Amino acid sequence: MSSAHLLIIGDRAALSWVVTEQRMAFPAGRSAAARTLEEGDEVFVYTTRGCFRNPTRDLGRVIGRARVVSPVRVLEEPVVFGERAFTEGCRLEVSGLASFREGLVLRDLVPRLSVFPDPVTWSVRMRRASLTLPPADAELVRTELESLLRPYGEARDGYRWEPVSA
Repeated sequence: MSSAHLLIIGDRAALSWVVTEQRMAFPAGRSAAARTLEEGDEVFVYTTRGCFRNPTRDLGRVIGRARVVSPVRVLEEPVVFGERAFTEGCRLEVSGLASFREGLVLRDLVPRLSVFPDPVTWSVRMRRASLTLPPADAELVRTELESLLRPYGEARDGYRWEPVSA
């Protein structure tokens, strides 16, 4: 039986890569967390408040839905974002995306999600690469997110990002 997970993305360049390449990578030292994802699992892509480097303006949002389509394995060549190397990864099949900087504001659902037993300190549980969701929580996120999603091909280009060179 497949599981559901939040994939937690805290960097715009990494988000662009995840969405456009339809892959997920995990940092060195997070093997145990990475290996909780299995082929066939459903994933919800979550962008943190700091993903776009303006946490006073941006909100943490669930912005997409995908399925894991390959096992997590060690990458032949690590993916690097900034100073961090991501050494393990898997392929995804993204089925829907919210328009850029839109999506489901997760904090609004926190009191209804059992994965966050204490709504006051819920954000502490988000300091990881992925978070497994209980089935009822996954159903709630899926239901609330559905009306915000567009087909992958229509929304993908809004997530392309090229760093500005100095």
